[in-house]
Amino acid sequence: MTGPLVPFREIVLKVHSRCDLACDHCYIYEHADQSWRTRPKTISDEAIISTARRLAEHTRNHALPSVSVILHGGEPLLAGPARLRRICEELTAALDGVAALDLRIHTNGLQLSPRYLDLFDEFGVKVGISLDGDKAANDRHRRFADGRSSHPLVLRAVELLHQDRYRHLDLGLLCTIDVQNDPVAVHDALMELDPPRIDFLLPHATWDDPPPRPDGSPTAYADWLLTVFDRWDRQGRPVPVRLFESVLSTLAGGPSLTESLGLAPTDLVVVETDGTLEQVDSLKSAYEGAAATGFDVFAHSFDEVAAHPGVRARQLGLAGVSETCRRCPVVRSCGGGLYTHRYRTGTDFDNTSVYCADLEALVRGVERRTARASVSPAVTDDAALGTEQHELTWLLLAGLHDELAGRGGEAWARAWELTGAVERSDGFDDVLAHPYTRSWLHETLDALQEDRPGAAATPAARLSASVAAAAVRGGSDLHVHVPYENGALLLPTLGELRFGGAGERGIAEVRPVEKGFLVRAHGVERRITPLDEPSADWLPVRRLGRDGAPDLAIDDLDPYRDCFGLPVLARLGLDEAADWTGRLAGAWSLLRERAPEQAGSAAGSLSTLTPLAGRAGPAVGRHGLGALGLPLHGDSRELALALLRGRRRARLRALLEVTDLYAEDGWWTHPAPWTDAPVPVSELLAGAYERAGLAAFEKGSAEQALRALETLERAAELTVSGKRLLARLGEEADRDRCRG
Repeated sequence: MTGPLVPFREIVLKVHSRCDLACDHCYIYEHADQSWRTRPKTISDEAIISTARRLAEHTRNHALPSVSVILHGGEPLLAGPARLRRICEELTAALDGVAALDLRIHTNGLQLSPRYLDLFDEFGVKVGISLDGDKAANDRHRRFADGRSSHPLVLRAVELLHQDRYRHLDLGLLCTIDVQNDPVAVHDALMELDPPRIDFLLPHATWDDPPPRPDGSPTAYADWLLTVFDRWDRQGRPVPVRLFESVLSTLAGGPSLTESLGLAPTDLVVVETDGTLEQVDSLKSAYEGAAATGFDVFAHSFDEVAAHPGVRARQLGLAGVSETCRRCPVVRSCGGGLYTHRYRTGTDFDNTSVYCADLEALVRGVERRTARASVSPAVTDDAALGTEQHELTWLLLAGLHDELAGRGGEAWARAWELTGAVERSDGFDDVLAHPYTRSWLHETLDALQEDRPGAAATPAARLSASVAAAAVRGGSDLHVHVPYENGALLLPTLGELRFGGAGERGIAEVRPVEKGFLVRAHGVERRITPLDEPSADWLPVRRLGRDGAPDLAIDDLDPYRDCFGLPVLARLGLDEAADWTGRLAGAWSLLRERAPEQAGSAAGSLSTLTPLAGRAGPAVGRHGLGALGLPLHGDSRELALALLRGRRRARLRALLEVTDLYAEDGWWTHPAPWTDAPVPVSELLAGAYERAGLAAFEKGSAEQALRALETLERAAELTVSGKRLLARLGEEADRDRCRG
């Protein structure tokens, strides 16, 4: 098996191998593996010391910032306070100065007392308690050997843990599902205890020993869990439930939050009471010796265990699940289920989960219930996308300020202070929304993070110019000092003022006046009014706004327009600009005629067009939603197609900046109607998105888009927002195909 080792970040340390309950669903004592019978009851000093040493060695070798150790059993409290103190002391000392240590204990709670909790408080040990719900539910399995109920003692333990002096140690409740229990009663009993978190666990089972299904339903466990989900959701999700939060996370494109779901590699190892190193404990449900590695803490490192074929098999992600699972649309959420639950004699673990139908029904059920609320408004609403993009630009500006802390000098401090004076004005919003403000922010942050020479000295000039432009646009009574170089002062969104020689540099004072501004430099004052009237030294940003075309900026001045990966043109001559804007106006006329909805949407979201050299384009860059680079050449129809293509590409890129449409791009490949080679989901979605917008202009585009959408509907990578986007694209392709 190829790929780097996945270091262990979680260690389950068996401190006692016996239990004071006789739970009939316990995988340690009641399932296939009976190795507990030959193990010492309590972990020895030698095993404790060796475990601590091996963990520190492993953590140091892999530069792990933190590791978790879960004290487990059997029932770990049977080890007694003295033995648990010894364990905590050894682990804490070994990890001191190496990594943060997260200590936890999972217990049935029967032995819990202030003596234990004072010890746990001293070492920061978090406590998780097993409880299967109300008394009837808990007593179905969690009884003493003589049949007595454990429920009152567990409630006493929870009550003790919730005392003010111990509440910070509470890790939550672990509940093993039994479908014969009333799901609402179980939910309500657990919620009534006000835990910080609840984990619902499927009972361990395999294809050889399947879980009980009293009514014969193949989705009994999903139905039970969805009933709990509905109750939890209606009550406002008062307590985090890890199983549900994991499904919601993966549906939205995020990570799995539990080993039992999702495709994340396992990073857990078990240390038994005799120092034996084993794989995940649940494997004991599969067959005798399933968890064994042949290693121990006395003679072997954790890296040797991490290289064990059984451990590696659970780190393969998509490649580690069955062929059936790889083709399933919900595999990214369910991950093929817990590895143990796939076991069948003869085919080992190369199977779907014995809970396969339940997992699919659970994922789809949660998706149906939450899709509407989970979908980002930006998917279908251009105004919402614009708002989120504007907030993203603000975040980048704030991030630049933080990055420059102490490095930007007085010039940045002054410019930042003036930003506060104009930030609530429409003028500053206009400048901040200018696409090349985003280009400047990205380029500057990149330069700072790469520690390029002079990177910290240049941002103040652009911010000062932006504040000055905002003051002019908003009519603010501000005097702004703006550095300039090479005899040119650029005010973003407005234009460029030229002072003279190419090498001239200095500081200009800009002050707004009615319909323009005054600028003073080298003792000379100039008045620029009106702003849209060019002169020998003032080059305004031109506007398209003619013959019914939208009022877009034709920006061939801003130095940060060079962000498209293609050559941009210098300032166009008057005749050249008039000819290009004339053909652009004709292109907009075609768009309004052939694709009116898209023309209106583009007019509302685009703000800036920049001419590119040659016939290349359209092009988009890291500038948000509002700008396109378009070729200078081409007739109105060619420019209309370029506008459509470019606007679709820009919107999809902007959408991906604010929401997840897919996850695990490249894990799968899919057939695409426009190429012979299979493509990743990102490329298939981008192609479908673009072609759905060209249906009114290009024959066959709608058919290709619809075929791609059919493939995407079966793709496991798509999030709920991605699926909503597919529905919208299908509607667009059908609508414009009829017009075409």
